[in-house]
Amino acid sequence: MNGPEIHVEFAPELQVFVPQARRVGTLRATTDGLSSLGHVVESLGVPLTEVGALVVDGREVPVSHVPAAGESVTVRTVARPQRVPGAPLRFLLDVHLGTLARRLRLLGVDTAYESTDIGDPALAARSAAERRVMLSRDRGLLRRRELWAGAFVYSTRPEEQLRDVLERFQPELLPWTRCTACNGVLRKATKDEVADQLKHGTHAMYDVFAQCTACGRAYWKGAHHEQLEAIVERAMALRSERR
Repeated sequence: MNGPEIHVEFAPELQVFVPQARRVGTLRATTDGLSSLGHVVESLGVPLTEVGALVVDGREVPVSHVPAAGESVTVRTVARPQRVPGAPLRFLLDVHLGTLARRLRLLGVDTAYESTDIGDPALAARSAAERRVMLSRDRGLLRRRELWAGAFVYSTRPEEQLRDVLERFQPELLPWTRCTACNGVLRKATKDEVADQLKHGTHAMYDVFAQCTACGRAYWKGAHHEQLEAIVERAMALRSERR
């Protein structure tokens, strides 16, 4: 770009995308005099999925605003809790977020997950077709215009990822109602109905089962139940704190 120069200040939460802003505070950015402020912000490294209000010289403007020379821009982070209008809250996660996907499903949150890399265009198209919020650490994917909605996953640790998503979107939690393998809905099942999936010890020790209505996978309170219960308890406690 080679045109009017503006001054841009990013909210602290957004400085992870613009390391130089962390060092110097307010950036000087040269624009072309034609591009929207939203385009300028993205060109500096910040996906618009993470941007809340854009404030120019004290007044809030839309992302379509074309900045003029000398304007001072403040880029705020998206407000929390974030509301996604027009559809039930559902998520789509890319190939790198498998653990987060399973934990969201454990909590009963409708979570689609691609276990193979199908490419950004296909992910964006699915987000739009199914009206799912795309969760990803891929900034390029989150910049695709065809996304229904999206959000950057800031941490690489599943515990922090889950907390961030729950705080940001505050989805309804219905633990133990979804299949962690395929996202299908669980139903109560008898031992006889799932007997072909049980080893002898399991068959003898457990009497309470659930089964996925989509893939048929059986569930019971096995060896890892305490760990899963702890994840659920932390999530429910967080929800109570936010009310």
